[in-house]
Amino acid sequence: MQNSLPSYPVSAAGNALRAVRLLHEHGELRVMDVADRLGVARSTAHRILAMLVFEGFAEQDRHKAYRPGPALRAIRGSQAAPPPDLITLARPHLQRLADTVRETTHLMVLEGNGTRFLDGVEGPQALRVSYRTGALLPAHVTSGGKALLAELPPERLRALYPNGLPGGAKAPDDIERLMAELTSIRRTGWALNLQDSERGVNAVGVCVRDRTGTAVAAVAVAAPSARCPRGRLTELAQPLRLVARDISKEL
Repeated sequence: MQNSLPSYPVSAAGNALRAVRLLHEHGELRVMDVADRLGVARSTAHRILAMLVFEGFAEQDRHKAYRPGPALRAIRGSQAAPPPDLITLARPHLQRLADTVRETTHLMVLEGNGTRFLDGVEGPQALRVSYRTGALLPAHVTSGGKALLAELPPERLRALYPNGLPGGAKAPDDIERLMAELTSIRRTGWALNLQDSERGVNAVGVCVRDRTGTAVAAVAVAAPSARCPRGRLTELAQPLRLVARDISKEL
């Protein structure tokens, strides 16, 4: 039997409990995630998360993300272990790849129809692309975002763009063109960003998959377009795929 909502005001307690459930289900939350999902102001979401930290249900990492705290982990008891810290797990692989190809590497996830950059390692060369940790860019103009969009069924993809694609320099100008590009990405196994998100920057992205084969994140190599034309990007795709595979093995 489904529980009925109590007749007395419990909005604050209800929001806190819903935030705990979100943290349990997703393993990582940011203030904006809680605000969007609970339909509250960011200041309210911040207070909710601060209380969860105080009570031990959450803890905050150095990237300002909130993860299950000791109290929530204790409640889980013998349940399945919480999801691994993707950022911590991927960091040595991003570093190794940046050292090998001498270009900047990124880790990102799909957030609605955007790409959230979780971490990055800058390449060692004087002329290099900076990392974008914390940034949210339109998914259809980033290499990692395109790789992740290519994993979605057509109906879900269209649902992300009810009003068509947002504008952007050199971005695919309609859903049909984007879907054609995503078909090509599924065939090759990697996605290209040819100055789609920023003039003078090219990138190649590949999906990271969990043990079920589901794409959960993407890794990318970004470089100045003058040094890294399309041909060079396809060469970089191979070491990038190997790194994505190595990260996937640890998930």
